Amino acid sequence: MAETLITADQHASKNEKYTTLLPQLKALTEGETDLIANVSNILAALKEVFGFLWIGVYFVKGNELVLGPFQGPVACTRIGYGKGVCGACWEQKEIIIVPDVDQFPGHIACSSLSRSEIVLPVFVKDEIVMILDIDSEQLSTFDEEDSLHLQQVTSLIASFF
Repeated sequence: MAETLITADQHASKNEKYTTLLPQLKALTEGETDLIANVSNILAALKEVFGFLWIGVYFVKGNELVLGPFQGPVACTRIGYGKGVCGACWEQKEIIIVPDVDQFPGHIACSSLSRSEIVLPVFVKDEIVMILDIDSEQLSTFDEEDSLHLQQVTSLIASFF
């Protein structure tokens, strides 16, 4: 298990950062079977490399999402189905990129510092088991490039179930 990250140059492109990080996430979790330990390390690595305001997961439990491991300021503990960006992602079964959270109807502001967000479902056998949520202090932080790379992260997470 690798416990030290090799990070791309701070001036590296987003693609270069993801390309450098993704193989390390696999190495970091290789041989570890505990879901919480693996998700926690993945989130810490992503936050370290990209400096996101907040990154975490919500587990699907019954008819709500329940907070799991995260990095950043304290967060909302429970989110209803279809509520906010995370609940909408769960309901729509698709990735949601929000360039400006103030423009998203029903946005749940766990932190007033959050300005943009990307939310991805984690599927296991066509069922959403978890939501990956990432917030930025900047507007329009996330794009299709993040979506493509972060789908690889959600696939890795799904493999732990």
